Amino acid sequence: MLPPRGPGAVPPVVDRVPTRDKVVFLTYDDGAEKDPRFVDLVRDLRLPISMFLTHSVAAPGYGHFGTLRRLGAEVENHTLTHPFLPGLGYVGQHAEICGQQDRLRSRFGTAPRLLRPPYGNYDADTLRAAGACGIDAIVLWRASMQIHDLRYADGGDRLHPGDIILTHFRGPADLKGTTLTQMTTRMLRRIQEQGFTVGRLEDYL
Repeated sequence: MLPPRGPGAVPPVVDRVPTRDKVVFLTYDDGAEKDPRFVDLVRDLRLPISMFLTHSVAAPGYGHFGTLRRLGAEVENHTLTHPFLPGLGYVGQHAEICGQQDRLRSRFGTAPRLLRPPYGNYDADTLRAAGACGIDAIVLWRASMQIHDLRYADGGDRLHPGDIILTHFRGPADLKGTTLTQMTTRMLRRIQEQGFTVGRLEDYL
């Protein structure tokens, strides 16, 4: 777990959790796709996932993500409108991050602890703004979920304990006819083939 921070302290940036457990973490960004079959998958497998939601695309489907939350998925912050944060300066970044904190707190009852900056881009103002908004950690990734396989950030060919995996709430139009549920099922096989299980990121951060 992360050590306690004082109010407004700068949060750490993490792309992998330091652990010896054979566990990796699934994170889903944005919120454009609301696939009911994905809800069934999460329910049937009791699959722990973290959802980094962007208000401008997820808000029309907050009910869908509320269903996933009731199944154990965690709701985290991916800003209001998905901008390139370093281009906004401190005030603009503060508005994007705190604004989404407020909306998610209002919708789901609690404010997120984690932030994923759009495109993985951040600067010193991002860290200061995130700390001021109550964020405990900036979450990046070590691997990303593709339609048929995983892509590794370090150019490698294997997962490592504690790796954070990025994917997006996308549908067949973006996935060459593949559904989010089908893509996730394939990735779970790849994860299992490498000897890993999926853990809940928030249990480790």
